[in-house]
Amino acid sequence: MATGQQRLGPGRGIFRRKPFDSVEEATEGGGLAKALGLWQLTAIGVGAIIGAGVFSLAGAVANETAGPAVLFSFLIAGIASAAAAFSYAEFAGLIPRAGSAYTYGYMVLGEIVGWFIGWDLLLEYVAIVSVVAIGISGYFDFFLRGIGLDLPLWMAGAPGTEPAGVADGSYKVNLFAVLLCLGIAFLLTRGVKNAARFETVFVALKIAIVLLIVVVGVFFVDTANYSPFFPFGAGGTLAGAALVFFAVFGYDAMSTAAEESKDAQRHMPKAIIYSLVVSMVLYVLACLVLTGMQHYTEIDPTAGFSAAFASVGLGWLGNVIAIGAVLSILTVMFTFMLGATRVWFAMSRDGLLPKWFAKTDAKHHVPVRVTWIAGVVSAVLAGFFPIIEVAELTNIGILSAFVVVCIAVIVLRYRRPDLPRTFRTPGMPVVPAIGVVFSLWLISFLGWHTWLRFGIWLLIGLIIYFAYSYRNSNMNRPAPAVPGGGAAPGGPSDPGAPGAAGPPAGGDGPPPGGAASGPPPGSGG
Repeated sequence: MATGQQRLGPGRGIFRRKPFDSVEEATEGGGLAKALGLWQLTAIGVGAIIGAGVFSLAGAVANETAGPAVLFSFLIAGIASAAAAFSYAEFAGLIPRAGSAYTYGYMVLGEIVGWFIGWDLLLEYVAIVSVVAIGISGYFDFFLRGIGLDLPLWMAGAPGTEPAGVADGSYKVNLFAVLLCLGIAFLLTRGVKNAARFETVFVALKIAIVLLIVVVGVFFVDTANYSPFFPFGAGGTLAGAALVFFAVFGYDAMSTAAEESKDAQRHMPKAIIYSLVVSMVLYVLACLVLTGMQHYTEIDPTAGFSAAFASVGLGWLGNVIAIGAVLSILTVMFTFMLGATRVWFAMSRDGLLPKWFAKTDAKHHVPVRVTWIAGVVSAVLAGFFPIIEVAELTNIGILSAFVVVCIAVIVLRYRRPDLPRTFRTPGMPVVPAIGVVFSLWLISFLGWHTWLRFGIWLLIGLIIYFAYSYRNSNMNRPAPAVPGGGAAPGGPSDPGAPGAAGPPAGGDGPPPGGAASGPPPGSGG
């Protein structure tokens, strides 16, 4: 075989690791544009975290599970989420590439681990987009009926979701939810810079609404409503934490846009931490106001803040909050569809899925093909399936990704302590271990239907991996020749490649620019 055309595989087989110094293959039509600054990244993170959690979930948990202690439910969930966020932040600074948990798992724990996490996230992120679209559609329909406009029954909901008094079979499609999914997909195809402007505007609206709730609502707080503070005991507070945990992540989807950051190694870790901190502060303030304005037994579990303001004679403000909440929740759809397309793009570029999907638009430098496919799939789920069935797809894969990332950051810290990290997870290994334990604990709450769907999806992924991905992986292809002989980085002459002399196979090569002898000064503890 000619020099520079030796094969990379099979190396360590399904656990071969992608080298840190591998050169990303150019995608057909070019790569991703670096257009996102620190505050745009932070806005994308906040946009994913703050959504139904503050506008719906806070009231429901306060009323049914935790009472005023919903404040501590959010704090506990936030602390547990921060354990995973720190791990994501370390990886985001060290591996500023598209794909997030998929890429981290691939480089540290092996190809098969990365494949399964990437495959899971494709389903989870698309399902989240669909769930949010269905939820917004319900608010929109309620708003139209409130002003005397009734949608034709055939476009008012998914089949089988007809309310009492409506003939079974009258609903054909949730048309508004379909249009929302396709609209977000169209926005993302216009370029990440333009899309980020939309995200930033709506995140600003979202923050303004929460601040309006706090500033106005504090004048109507009655401290007597805080008693009893723990009506459901410590168990209710912990159960509430399990419920609201799904309102305190989203930075994971934001981290998939690392390659589109202007300075990912510095900005991505900060954006992850900033987005979680900003969101937690707003959650705590909003919970204090909500449970102070009304006794927990009187809080409306579906529209808590709107009902609370209506109860003090500010119904008009409740309507403003409801409309603003619906509009601002669009940012959740944006971030998770962005996440789905970037994971898909990264997997295709690595050869685990056909490279046809990794083509980027020559003008906007975004993966248009996968964006439209994700938009259509989410539209089908939102338009033709009940929200409960879609929602059950959204939990287990993201928690599994948290487990993988937290384990991987521990493994890599001890395997390669010399890699230059712009952010270092504090309290190693205790903090990421907390992330692992809490995520596994939450997974244990999921029902057997969720496990069944998860198992079927993994089985499909396993078949695709061994039928296509293993053989077509970049790690199983000839390395391109380089001037002067030898192989390009990632090939057998590269110390990070399988079968090479030097560090172990896969993810143990030095990062771009060479490995430092230790962490840079001031990089943290």
